[in-house]
Amino acid sequence: MAGSKAKWVRWGLVVALGAPVTGCVAAAAAGAGAGTGIYLTSRGASSTINGSVDDIAARTRSVLDGEGITITETKTEAEGDRRLFKGTKGDLDISVELKRESPTTTKAEVSARKNLAEWDKDYAKVLLNKIVKGG
Repeated sequence: MAGSKAKWVRWGLVVALGAPVTGCVAAAAAGAGAGTGIYLTSRGASSTINGSVDDIAARTRSVLDGEGITITETKTEAEGDRRLFKGTKGDLDISVELKRESPTTTKAEVSARKNLAEWDKDYAKVLLNKIVKGG
C-alpha cells in the first residue's frame, strides 16, 4: 500500500512541475509568432517578423550595408515570396533568407559562417535583432 501511495505522490509532483514548463514553452512559441522572438538554430538565428517580404528585404539591405557587409549575391524566388542575401565581412560568410509566412509576416533566417564547420551564432543573432528592430 505504501508503495502505491508513493507512486501517486511522484505522479502528482511530475504533473505539478511539468505544467509551468509547458506554459513557458507555449508563451515562447507565441512570442516567436508575434515577431518578437529570436531563437538560435544549428547555424545562426531565426525569427518571424511583422512586415512583408519587401519591407523586411529593405531592412535587411540597410542592416547589411550599415554593418559593412559586402553583398555578393541576391536572389528573388517564388514571385518575391522568398529572398536571399549573401555577403562577406572579414572572414565571415553572411546569409539572410526571407520567406513569406503571411501577407503581414516574414520568416527570417540569418547565418554567419566562419569556415566549413564553425558558425558565429552570436553575430547572426545581432544582425537578426537589427533587422527585427528596423535598423
